[in-house]
Amino acid sequence: MTKTRTAAASTLAAAGLLLTLAACSTPAATQSAPSASASTAASASASASAGPCTGVKVVVDSASLKQSAADTSACVPVDGPTLASDVLGKAAVKIEGTTKYPTSFACRVNGVPAADFDIKHKGGTTREACDDKNTVSYWALWVKPAAGTWAYAQEGLDSLKLSPGESLELLYTVDNEPAAPAA
Repeated sequence: MTKTRTAAASTLAAAGLLLTLAACSTPAATQSAPSASASTAASASASASAGPCTGVKVVVDSASLKQSAADTSACVPVDGPTLASDVLGKAAVKIEGTTKYPTSFACRVNGVPAADFDIKHKGGTTREACDDKNTVSYWALWVKPAAGTWAYAQEGLDSLKLSPGESLELLYTVDNEPAAPAA
């Protein structure tokens, strides 16, 4: 009984947070895809392997999908507060939004999950249509301050600002697992 209540509470909490994020976001009329020049992407990649990140560390983890096309880690040089969408663009991470929130939420990251990819979950399988109806799996947006712990982002990609020393992770979550990025 306790496990059922805990699972139900976790599901409600995740759904509530998702609705809160949706309420805080202003849908854009058109999607503006982040553009990244080859030199900016190369600079971000080079920074990732040059020791501690003095910019914004970007991590994309497809988790249980095991889709290496999405997975990446980069350090993006920034001078001050920078929109998450711009940071991802500089890291050469391609975001496709949802129908209702084309610039706030990530439906696909670097093409993952593909429209014809079966996503296994506790109730069977689903496919991501980017129509805001998939409630069992999604790209969760996480932020970590320079000297802190991971926290679920309270804003969308088009309004969240990141500063040097912070980290940003897009973590694919199925049935609320994994619950948070690895330390």
